[in-house]
Amino acid sequence: MTTSVRRPCVLLSVLLGLSLGCATARPQAASAPLETSAPLVAQEADAVFTGHRFQDGTVLPEVRIHYATLGTPRRGASGAVTNAVLLLHWTSASGDVLRSKPFQDALFAPGRPLDATKYFLIFPDSVGHGRSSKPSDGLRTRFPAYGYRDMVELQHQLVTQTLGIRRLHAIVGLSMGGMNAWQWSELYPDAVEGVMPIVSLPTRIAGRNLLWRRFVSGQIRNDPEWKDGLYTAPPRGWLEAFPVFRMMLDGVPHLQAALPDAQAADAFIATARAQAAGMDANDVLYSLESSRDYDPEGALGDIQARVFALNFSDDEFNPISLRTLETLMPKVKRGRFVVQEGSASSFGHFTQAHPELWAEQVAAFLKFLEEG
Repeated sequence: MTTSVRRPCVLLSVLLGLSLGCATARPQAASAPLETSAPLVAQEADAVFTGHRFQDGTVLPEVRIHYATLGTPRRGASGAVTNAVLLLHWTSASGDVLRSKPFQDALFAPGRPLDATKYFLIFPDSVGHGRSSKPSDGLRTRFPAYGYRDMVELQHQLVTQTLGIRRLHAIVGLSMGGMNAWQWSELYPDAVEGVMPIVSLPTRIAGRNLLWRRFVSGQIRNDPEWKDGLYTAPPRGWLEAFPVFRMMLDGVPHLQAALPDAQAADAFIATARAQAAGMDANDVLYSLESSRDYDPEGALGDIQARVFALNFSDDEFNPISLRTLETLMPKVKRGRFVVQEGSASSFGHFTQAHPELWAEQVAAFLKFLEEG
């Protein structure tokens, strides 16, 4: 069961930090110069799902999923919506970041690849994030230990039950959102025409990515100031872990250029600590550990949607030296991928937050969909 309350919101710029085929391509700016445009007006609402059961067996009386939309649904001869695109955010962020001015100008403004006058764009806050239900609302460590599948199931309920959309034209997901996109294509093969996972891989989280998550989780859980989630101030373990968290998001060439001396490095650490102080440690802990159930590799051959995967060569979370996409993408019936080359002016994994560097790849994805 769902209820929904809608309200308009003018899109303003927000910080792009954390609230939190087989081709190689160099970073590309959009084909035309980006111009400042008037802020797009979104509709925001909360969908409330009653008696929802999570994968760990926990049932909450109500689960709130906050979301926003841009554009107008268009319907085909059958009455079904034909232009819906779901946009999924990364870990510890929310849909707000994907509606910020850089994303608007690079992707959603008139003439851009996901022109909001052409597409109906949907921006949910995944469970555990943003203004959706999350541990910091009050339950703290009594909140369900949600996984990525829980995220996707609630996204699907939002799309199908609340918005009444049987089939999405596309999903564009970034990092965690990219992994959610892979899951959508397997769990709901008839519910989406094409997916574009960005800075994510279609295999379980292991290696450097797993170590990073376990390190940060351990720094929180093993800190006496965490107090089993009942802290009254940000645990020091979390404040000390976040500079490493933030460093891993950036690109090696970029950090080499941006941090030439100890003073610059100390400033980076101080800024990261200040940012961490504004984040809730339990929310971060849950979001990092929610990836435990992610492993789409075994069902790649069953995917019916067109898949256009985009990664960056300077992404330390998804090292290109592992050749994961080269190995696994042939299993996808209608799949392509691009590894875009990084540089001192890109940002590693966090190039995802600079859509002007990859907007042309979104255009290529949409053209790929038209081929079908």
